[in-house]
Amino acid sequence: MTTISQSVLEYENWLADQLGDDLVKEDLRKKHEKMRSDDFVFLRATYWRWSETILDICPDLSGAPEVLAIGDTHLENFGTWRDVEGRLVWGANDFDDAAVMPYALDLVRLAASAILARGDDGPPVRMICELILGGYRRGLENPLPVILERDYKWLRKALVLPNPERREFWEKYETLPPGKKPAPSAYIKALAGALPPGSGSFVAKPRTAGTGSLGRPRFVAYAEWQGGPVLREAKALVPSAWSLCHRPQDVAIHAGKIAAGRARSANPHYSVSGRILLRRLSPNSRKIEIDKHPEILLAPTMLELTGFEIANCHSDDPEAVAAILEDLRVRGSEWLHESARAAAASISAEQKAYSRAG
Repeated sequence: MTTISQSVLEYENWLADQLGDDLVKEDLRKKHEKMRSDDFVFLRATYWRWSETILDICPDLSGAPEVLAIGDTHLENFGTWRDVEGRLVWGANDFDDAAVMPYALDLVRLAASAILARGDDGPPVRMICELILGGYRRGLENPLPVILERDYKWLRKALVLPNPERREFWEKYETLPPGKKPAPSAYIKALAGALPPGSGSFVAKPRTAGTGSLGRPRFVAYAEWQGGPVLREAKALVPSAWSLCHRPQDVAIHAGKIAAGRARSANPHYSVSGRILLRRLSPNSRKIEIDKHPEILLAPTMLELTGFEIANCHSDDPEAVAAILEDLRVRGSEWLHESARAAAASISAEQKAYSRAG
Protein backbone atom coordinates (compact mmCIF):
# COMPACT_ATOMS: atom_id res chain seq x y z
CA MET A 1 0.00 0.00 0.00
CA THR A 2 1.28 3.47 -0.83
CA THR A 3 1.78 6.02 1.96
CA ILE A 4 -0.81 8.73 2.44
CA SER A 5 1.54 11.38 1.04
CA GLN A 6 2.17 9.31 -2.10
CA SER A 7 -1.57 8.71 -2.43
CA VAL A 8 -2.34 12.44 -2.25
CA LEU A 9 0.17 13.16 -5.00
CA GLU A 10 -1.08 10.39 -7.28
CA TYR A 11 -4.73 11.33 -6.87
CA GLU A 12 -4.11 15.01 -7.49
CA ASN A 13 -2.09 14.19 -10.60
CA TRP A 14 -5.09 12.17 -11.81
CA LEU A 15 -7.41 15.05 -10.96
CA ALA A 16 -5.21 17.45 -12.92
CA ASP A 17 -5.43 15.12 -15.93
CA GLN A 18 -9.21 15.14 -15.62
CA LEU A 19 -9.62 18.91 -15.23
CA GLY A 20 -6.67 20.35 -17.15
CA ASP A 21 -6.47 24.13 -16.85
CA ASP A 22 -9.68 24.18 -14.79
CA LEU A 23 -7.94 22.65 -11.75
CA VAL A 24 -8.13 25.11 -8.84
CA LYS A 25 -4.66 24.76 -7.31
CA GLU A 26 -5.29 27.34 -4.59
CA ASP A 27 -8.20 25.27 -3.31
CA LEU A 28 -5.99 22.19 -3.15
CA ARG A 29 -3.68 24.05 -0.80
CA LYS A 30 -6.69 24.86 1.39
CA LYS A 31 -7.67 21.22 1.28
CA HIS A 32 -4.24 20.15 2.54
CA GLU A 33 -4.56 22.55 5.46
CA LYS A 34 -7.97 21.14 6.32
CA MET A 35 -6.64 17.60 6.17
CA ARG A 36 -4.18 18.49 8.92
CA SER A 37 -6.86 19.99 11.17
CA ASP A 38 -8.63 16.89 12.54
CA ASP A 39 -9.67 13.32 11.82
CA PHE A 40 -13.26 14.04 10.75
CA VAL A 41 -12.21 16.66 8.21
CA PHE A 42 -9.49 14.32 6.96
CA LEU A 43 -12.13 11.65 6.33
CA ARG A 44 -14.25 14.13 4.37
CA ALA A 45 -11.29 15.25 2.27
CA THR A 46 -9.93 11.86 1.27
CA TYR A 47 -12.63 9.65 -0.20
CA TRP A 48 -10.21 8.40 -2.85
CA ARG A 49 -7.96 7.11 -0.05
CA TRP A 50 -10.91 5.35 1.57
CA SER A 51 -11.55 3.67 -1.78
CA GLU A 52 -7.93 2.49 -1.91
CA THR A 53 -7.77 1.10 1.64
CA ILE A 54 -11.16 0.10 3.05
CA LEU A 55 -11.22 -3.44 1.65
CA ASP A 56 -7.76 -4.04 3.11
CA ILE A 57 -9.02 -2.78 6.48
CA CYS A 58 -12.33 -4.68 6.28
CA PRO A 59 -11.81 -7.50 3.75
CA ASP A 60 -15.00 -9.31 4.83
CA LEU A 61 -17.07 -6.48 3.31
CA SER A 62 -15.93 -7.19 -0.25
CA GLY A 63 -18.48 -9.96 -0.69
CA ALA A 64 -21.52 -7.93 0.42
CA PRO A 65 -24.27 -7.42 -2.19
CA GLU A 66 -23.57 -4.49 -4.48
CA VAL A 67 -25.83 -1.50 -5.09
CA LEU A 68 -25.52 1.97 -6.56
CA ALA A 69 -24.33 3.63 -3.36
CA ILE A 70 -23.49 7.14 -2.16
CA GLY A 71 -19.79 6.40 -1.67
CA ASP A 72 -18.61 9.52 0.14
CA THR A 73 -20.99 9.09 3.07
CA HIS A 74 -20.49 11.01 6.33
CA LEU A 75 -22.46 12.92 8.95
CA GLU A 76 -22.39 16.19 6.99
CA ASN A 77 -23.59 14.64 3.73
CA PHE A 78 -27.24 15.39 4.51
CA GLY A 79 -29.27 18.51 3.93
CA THR A 80 -32.54 19.99 2.75
CA TRP A 81 -34.19 20.98 -0.51
CA ARG A 82 -37.65 21.77 -1.89
CA ASP A 83 -39.26 19.03 -3.95
CA VAL A 84 -41.51 19.49 -6.98
CA GLU A 85 -44.45 20.16 -4.64
CA GLY A 86 -42.49 22.81 -2.75
CA ARG A 87 -42.22 20.62 0.34
CA LEU A 88 -39.13 20.80 2.52
CA VAL A 89 -37.24 17.49 2.24
CA TRP A 90 -34.22 16.24 4.18
CA GLY A 91 -31.81 13.61 2.95
CA ALA A 92 -28.44 12.75 1.44
CA ASN A 93 -27.42 15.59 -0.87
CA ASP A 94 -23.91 14.88 -2.20
CA PHE A 95 -23.57 12.08 -4.73
CA ASP A 96 -20.36 13.14 -6.48
CA ASP A 97 -18.73 9.76 -5.79
CA ALA A 98 -21.76 7.54 -6.30
CA ALA A 99 -20.80 4.17 -7.76
CA VAL A 100 -21.68 0.48 -7.67
CA MET A 101 -20.09 -1.05 -4.58
CA PRO A 102 -20.86 -3.31 -1.59
CA TYR A 103 -23.81 -1.75 0.27
CA ALA A 104 -22.06 -2.09 3.64
CA LEU A 105 -19.45 0.53 2.80
CA ASP A 106 -21.92 3.42 3.04
CA LEU A 107 -22.86 2.28 6.55
CA VAL A 108 -19.27 1.76 7.69
CA ARG A 109 -18.16 5.16 6.42
CA LEU A 110 -21.12 6.91 8.05
CA ALA A 111 -20.48 5.16 11.37
CA ALA A 112 -16.73 5.87 11.17
CA SER A 113 -17.45 9.57 10.58
CA ALA A 114 -19.63 9.65 13.70
CA ILE A 115 -16.92 7.91 15.73
CA LEU A 116 -14.36 10.49 14.59
CA ALA A 117 -16.72 13.40 15.26
CA ARG A 118 -18.09 12.37 18.65
CA GLY A 119 -15.35 13.78 20.88
CA ASP A 120 -14.87 12.71 24.49
CA ASP A 121 -18.49 13.01 25.61
CA GLY A 122 -20.27 11.69 22.52
CA PRO A 123 -22.37 8.54 22.29
CA PRO A 124 -20.64 5.15 22.65
CA VAL A 125 -19.41 3.49 19.47
CA ARG A 126 -21.73 0.53 19.91
CA MET A 127 -24.75 2.82 20.28
CA ILE A 128 -23.81 4.78 17.14
CA CYS A 129 -23.64 1.60 15.09
CA GLU A 130 -26.81 0.09 16.52
CA LEU A 131 -28.78 3.27 15.73
CA ILE A 132 -27.47 3.56 12.17
CA LEU A 133 -28.05 -0.12 11.47
CA GLY A 134 -31.52 -0.03 13.02
CA GLY A 135 -32.50 2.92 10.85
CA TYR A 136 -31.07 1.20 7.79
CA ARG A 137 -33.10 -1.97 8.37
CA ARG A 138 -36.23 0.11 8.92
CA GLY A 139 -35.61 1.96 5.67
CA LEU A 140 -35.05 -1.21 3.66
CA GLU A 141 -38.31 -2.64 4.93
CA ASN A 142 -40.29 0.53 4.23
CA PRO A 143 -38.33 3.13 2.23
CA LEU A 144 -39.88 6.58 2.38
CA PRO A 145 -38.63 10.15 1.76
CA VAL A 146 -38.12 12.32 4.85
CA ILE A 147 -40.65 15.13 4.34
CA LEU A 148 -40.48 17.92 6.93
CA GLU A 149 -43.77 19.71 6.20
CA ARG A 150 -45.84 17.79 8.76
CA ASP A 151 -43.53 15.38 10.55
CA TYR A 152 -40.03 15.65 12.07
CA LYS A 153 -40.74 18.94 13.85
CA TRP A 154 -37.44 18.65 15.76
CA LEU A 155 -35.46 18.48 12.51
CA ARG A 156 -37.40 21.25 10.81
CA LYS A 157 -36.74 23.51 13.79
CA ALA A 158 -33.01 22.77 13.61
CA LEU A 159 -32.76 23.49 9.87
CA VAL A 160 -34.98 26.49 9.09
CA LEU A 161 -32.97 29.71 9.22
CA PRO A 162 -34.22 32.78 11.11
CA ASN A 163 -34.70 36.00 9.11
CA PRO A 164 -31.34 37.65 10.03
CA GLU A 165 -29.43 34.59 8.77
CA ARG A 166 -31.54 34.48 5.61
CA ARG A 167 -30.54 38.07 4.86
CA GLU A 168 -26.89 37.20 5.49
CA PHE A 169 -27.17 34.26 3.09
CA TRP A 170 -28.37 36.40 0.18
CA GLU A 171 -25.97 39.27 0.94
CA LYS A 172 -23.03 36.84 0.94
CA TYR A 173 -23.74 35.76 -2.62
CA GLU A 174 -24.76 39.18 -3.88
CA THR A 175 -21.38 40.58 -2.80
CA LEU A 176 -19.26 37.57 -3.77
CA PRO A 177 -16.13 38.91 -5.50
CA PRO A 178 -15.55 38.04 -9.17
CA GLY A 179 -12.81 35.66 -10.19
CA LYS A 180 -9.40 36.67 -11.47
CA LYS A 181 -10.45 35.46 -14.91
CA PRO A 182 -13.84 34.80 -16.56
CA ALA A 183 -15.52 31.47 -15.93
CA PRO A 184 -15.20 28.91 -18.75
CA SER A 185 -18.01 29.19 -21.27
CA ALA A 186 -19.35 25.71 -20.41
CA TYR A 187 -20.16 26.82 -16.86
CA ILE A 188 -21.72 30.11 -17.98
CA LYS A 189 -23.93 28.25 -20.45
CA ALA A 190 -24.93 25.65 -17.86
CA LEU A 191 -25.80 28.29 -15.27
CA ALA A 192 -27.83 30.31 -17.76
CA GLY A 193 -29.83 27.21 -18.64
CA ALA A 194 -30.46 26.40 -14.99
CA LEU A 195 -31.85 29.83 -14.05
CA PRO A 196 -35.58 30.58 -14.51
CA PRO A 197 -36.45 31.94 -17.99
CA GLY A 198 -36.39 35.72 -17.92
CA SER A 199 -33.85 36.01 -15.12
CA GLY A 200 -31.68 39.11 -15.09
CA SER A 201 -28.05 39.16 -16.14
CA PHE A 202 -25.40 37.53 -13.98
CA VAL A 203 -21.67 37.07 -13.65
CA ALA A 204 -20.48 33.51 -12.98
CA LYS A 205 -18.33 33.87 -9.86
CA PRO A 206 -16.05 31.25 -8.32
CA ARG A 207 -17.04 29.78 -4.99
CA THR A 208 -14.92 27.79 -2.56
CA ALA A 209 -16.93 25.26 -0.58
CA GLY A 210 -16.91 21.69 0.62
CA THR A 211 -13.87 19.60 1.48
CA GLY A 212 -13.56 16.53 -0.72
CA SER A 213 -14.38 18.48 -3.90
CA LEU A 214 -11.78 21.21 -3.32
CA GLY A 215 -9.68 21.59 -6.44
CA ARG A 216 -12.63 21.23 -8.78
CA PRO A 217 -14.03 24.44 -10.26
CA ARG A 218 -17.30 25.68 -8.78
CA PHE A 219 -19.22 28.76 -9.97
CA VAL A 220 -22.40 30.49 -8.86
CA ALA A 221 -24.86 32.74 -10.66
CA TYR A 222 -26.79 35.33 -8.63
CA ALA A 223 -29.63 36.95 -10.58
CA GLU A 224 -32.91 38.81 -10.04
CA TRP A 225 -36.17 37.16 -11.08
CA GLN A 226 -39.78 38.16 -10.46
CA GLY A 227 -38.89 40.67 -7.75
CA GLY A 228 -36.31 38.68 -5.80
CA PRO A 229 -32.94 36.92 -5.95
CA VAL A 230 -32.28 33.45 -7.39
CA LEU A 231 -29.08 31.47 -7.16
CA ARG A 232 -27.61 28.52 -9.04
CA GLU A 233 -24.33 26.62 -8.64
CA ALA A 234 -22.33 24.71 -11.25
CA LYS A 235 -19.61 22.31 -10.09
CA ALA A 236 -17.25 20.06 -12.03
CA LEU A 237 -17.73 16.32 -11.70
CA VAL A 238 -15.20 13.57 -12.30
CA PRO A 239 -15.65 9.78 -12.24
CA SER A 240 -16.09 8.32 -8.77
CA ALA A 241 -12.92 7.56 -6.85
CA TRP A 242 -14.42 4.14 -6.13
CA SER A 243 -14.68 3.38 -9.82
CA LEU A 244 -11.14 4.68 -10.31
CA CYS A 245 -9.87 2.04 -7.88
CA HIS A 246 -12.23 -0.87 -8.45
CA ARG A 247 -14.17 -0.40 -11.69
CA PRO A 248 -11.89 1.60 -14.01
CA GLN A 249 -14.07 0.79 -17.00
CA ASP A 250 -16.96 2.68 -15.36
CA VAL A 251 -16.35 6.36 -16.10
CA ALA A 252 -20.04 7.31 -15.99
CA ILE A 253 -21.35 9.96 -13.61
CA HIS A 254 -23.99 8.31 -11.41
CA ALA A 255 -25.00 11.32 -9.28
CA GLY A 256 -28.19 12.09 -11.18
CA LYS A 257 -29.46 8.51 -11.09
CA ILE A 258 -29.10 7.91 -7.35
CA ALA A 259 -30.41 11.39 -6.48
CA ALA A 260 -33.64 10.63 -8.36
CA GLY A 261 -34.19 7.16 -6.88
CA ARG A 262 -37.69 5.79 -6.40
CA ALA A 263 -37.58 6.14 -2.60
CA ARG A 264 -36.57 9.81 -2.65
CA SER A 265 -38.58 12.98 -3.29
CA ALA A 266 -36.01 14.44 -5.64
CA ASN A 267 -34.75 17.99 -5.88
CA PRO A 268 -36.07 19.29 -9.25
CA HIS A 269 -33.18 21.75 -9.43
CA TYR A 270 -30.46 19.11 -9.05
CA SER A 271 -29.23 17.91 -12.44
CA VAL A 272 -26.14 16.68 -14.24
CA SER A 273 -25.16 18.11 -17.61
CA GLY A 274 -22.19 16.19 -18.99
CA ARG A 275 -19.61 16.58 -16.25
CA ILE A 276 -21.19 19.60 -14.60
CA LEU A 277 -23.50 19.34 -11.59
CA LEU A 278 -26.18 22.02 -11.33
CA ARG A 279 -28.26 22.82 -8.28
CA ARG A 280 -30.23 25.61 -6.68
CA LEU A 281 -28.77 27.30 -3.60
CA SER A 282 -31.12 28.90 -1.10
CA PRO A 283 -31.58 29.31 2.67
CA ASN A 284 -33.82 26.23 2.47
CA SER A 285 -31.04 24.15 0.91
CA ARG A 286 -28.63 23.67 3.78
CA LYS A 287 -26.95 21.11 5.98
CA ILE A 288 -26.01 20.86 9.65
CA GLU A 289 -22.28 21.11 10.35
CA ILE A 290 -20.67 19.08 13.10
CA ASP A 291 -18.58 21.92 14.53
CA LYS A 292 -21.68 24.09 15.01
CA HIS A 293 -24.26 21.52 16.12
CA PRO A 294 -22.72 18.23 17.29
CA GLU A 295 -25.64 17.77 19.68
CA ILE A 296 -27.98 17.50 16.68
CA LEU A 297 -25.86 15.36 14.36
CA LEU A 298 -24.93 12.90 17.09
CA ALA A 299 -28.39 12.68 18.64
CA PRO A 300 -29.88 9.16 18.61
CA THR A 301 -32.84 10.25 16.47
CA MET A 302 -30.52 11.78 13.86
CA LEU A 303 -28.16 8.80 13.73
CA GLU A 304 -31.12 6.47 13.21
CA LEU A 305 -32.51 8.76 10.51
CA THR A 306 -29.21 8.87 8.59
CA GLY A 307 -29.24 5.08 8.43
CA PHE A 308 -32.85 5.22 7.24
CA GLU A 309 -31.94 7.67 4.46
CA ILE A 310 -29.06 5.52 3.25
CA ALA A 311 -31.62 2.72 2.85
CA ASN A 312 -33.75 5.09 0.76
CA CYS A 313 -30.77 5.60 -1.53
CA HIS A 314 -30.12 1.83 -1.76
CA SER A 315 -33.72 0.82 -2.42
CA ASP A 316 -34.06 1.28 -6.17
CA ASP A 317 -33.75 -2.44 -6.93
CA PRO A 318 -36.13 -4.72 -4.94
CA GLU A 319 -33.95 -7.77 -5.66
CA ALA A 320 -30.92 -5.98 -4.23
CA VAL A 321 -32.92 -5.06 -1.12
CA ALA A 322 -33.85 -8.69 -0.55
CA ALA A 323 -30.20 -9.73 -0.93
CA ILE A 324 -29.08 -7.02 1.51
CA LEU A 325 -31.62 -8.06 4.16
CA GLU A 326 -30.41 -11.64 3.89
CA ASP A 327 -26.78 -10.51 4.13
CA LEU A 328 -27.59 -8.47 7.24
CA ARG A 329 -29.21 -11.52 8.81
CA VAL A 330 -26.14 -13.65 8.19
CA ARG A 331 -23.69 -11.00 9.42
CA GLY A 332 -25.32 -10.68 12.81
CA SER A 333 -25.09 -7.71 15.18
CA GLU A 334 -21.36 -7.00 15.63
CA TRP A 335 -20.02 -6.46 12.12
CA LEU A 336 -20.75 -2.73 11.79
CA HIS A 337 -19.32 -1.95 15.22
CA GLU A 338 -16.12 -3.87 14.46
CA SER A 339 -15.71 -2.52 10.91
CA ALA A 340 -16.40 1.13 11.77
CA ARG A 341 -14.02 1.06 14.72
CA ALA A 342 -11.25 -0.41 12.55
CA ALA A 343 -11.89 2.13 9.78
CA ALA A 344 -11.88 5.06 12.21
CA ALA A 345 -8.62 3.90 13.78
CA SER A 346 -6.97 3.65 10.36
CA ILE A 347 -8.16 7.13 9.36
CA SER A 348 -6.86 8.63 12.60
CA ALA A 349 -3.46 7.01 12.09
CA GLU A 350 -3.22 8.30 8.50
CA GLN A 351 -4.30 11.80 9.53
CA LYS A 352 -1.51 11.91 12.09
CA ALA A 353 1.01 10.60 9.54
CA TYR A 354 -0.07 13.24 7.01
CA SER A 355 0.16 16.02 9.61
CA ARG A 356 3.68 14.95 10.61
CA ALA A 357 4.79 14.81 6.99
CA GLY A 358 3.33 18.25 6.22
